[in-house]
Amino acid sequence: MVVAAPSSGSGKTTVATGLMAALRGRGLRVSPHKVGPDYIDPGYHALAAGRPGRNLDPWLTGEDLVAPLFLHGAAGCDVAVVEGVMGMFDGRGDTDFASTAHVARLLDAPVVLVVDAARQSRSVAALVHGFVTFDPRVRVGGVVLNRVGSARHEELCRAALAGAGVPVLGAIGRDDAVSAPSRHLGLVPVAERESEAVTAVDRLAALVARSCDLDALLRLARSAPPLPARPWSPPPAPDRRTDRPVVAVAGGPAFTFEYAEHAELLRAAGADVAVFDPLHDERLPDGTAALVIGGGFPEVYAAELAANEPLRAQVAAFGGPIAAECAGLLYLCEELDGRRMCGRVPGVARMTDRLTLGYRDAVALADSPLTRAGERYRGHEFHRTAVRYAGGPLFRWEGGADGFGDARVTASYLHLHWAGRPELAQRLVSSSRSPSVLR
Repeated sequence: MVVAAPSSGSGKTTVATGLMAALRGRGLRVSPHKVGPDYIDPGYHALAAGRPGRNLDPWLTGEDLVAPLFLHGAAGCDVAVVEGVMGMFDGRGDTDFASTAHVARLLDAPVVLVVDAARQSRSVAALVHGFVTFDPRVRVGGVVLNRVGSARHEELCRAALAGAGVPVLGAIGRDDAVSAPSRHLGLVPVAERESEAVTAVDRLAALVARSCDLDALLRLARSAPPLPARPWSPPPAPDRRTDRPVVAVAGGPAFTFEYAEHAELLRAAGADVAVFDPLHDERLPDGTAALVIGGGFPEVYAAELAANEPLRAQVAAFGGPIAAECAGLLYLCEELDGRRMCGRVPGVARMTDRLTLGYRDAVALADSPLTRAGERYRGHEFHRTAVRYAGGPLFRWEGGADGFGDARVTASYLHLHWAGRPELAQRLVSSSRSPSVLR
């Protein structure tokens, strides 16, 4: 089932995460998914379901891969819960492409609409009626009312929706105890508040279990027809060599943004994956032949990253290929908010008040470990920092440009989903076959 809402802030994450945890509490194997390029919600989903949260994004991977990627993640599970993004029909630009509704259609999945009932009663029915009838290709199977103020308020909303012919599958009262802390880019990731996150997810599970009709929600999920698609699997390395270079992937609280498929693609391409924490580890994993430094919040940990001089020096001297996105780009710069970083990218980064957010259809301007000049890449930007580069950009798109690339480094703000471009993992592993040289 897909958990959608009329707008952001309605309670999708509360309901989806709590539902995953509540169903798991019943002994079911739950497959967690998230529409769009979000990295933070899947961390809470993984905590709730006990398996990796996975993203479904038609823009980043293409429409044809949405169902196969879903089936790959849901293999062996009893039920799958897909949390939507933004409002149900909000997609790229003025279309619904890559919206929750789009993904629901691609999965032929029923939708549970989460409605913020605060400050309204009978009007809830008019709102829901609009979403039910707006696109007949999307099947809204029921409503969960959120932020219900009282028993009388719930009664009025239920009566209005009964007249509209839409079943109410749950009614959740206001509960500040289940809120999660947020900051400039949304919720604080699970990796930064592990014990508190466990407690929050447990509370969400209890809240949803007592407020929603889990049996009715399961019946709705079981009404989804079989998908006529084959599960995705990462393509094997074309050369099938026996030597397996080590690809070190940055992790820990400062680097929490990653797609689960990336490590699977690297292993299929012939690499062994080792995780390191730039906040605490003073050396790269033994035998490291390539680096992947993804997204996260280095601006929050700039002082700690700068203080880890041994690792910064090793990254600065690393001779193998490096693939860096967003947070990784900042870590590779010369400075971040006045603090020394690794100096592999000729640029200076700083925190700003401006949110940069959106999909990008970019063309590469140069060869690098991942890119080839002239190739097109679909990516996503999401940051409140800016980099002043000393050289030319690696990518250009309509209205913008960004990044740095050379024979050893691919670094930019663009988040790419490698499942849509499996050759990226293969290129990185291939370029790492010769031993790294640490000067």
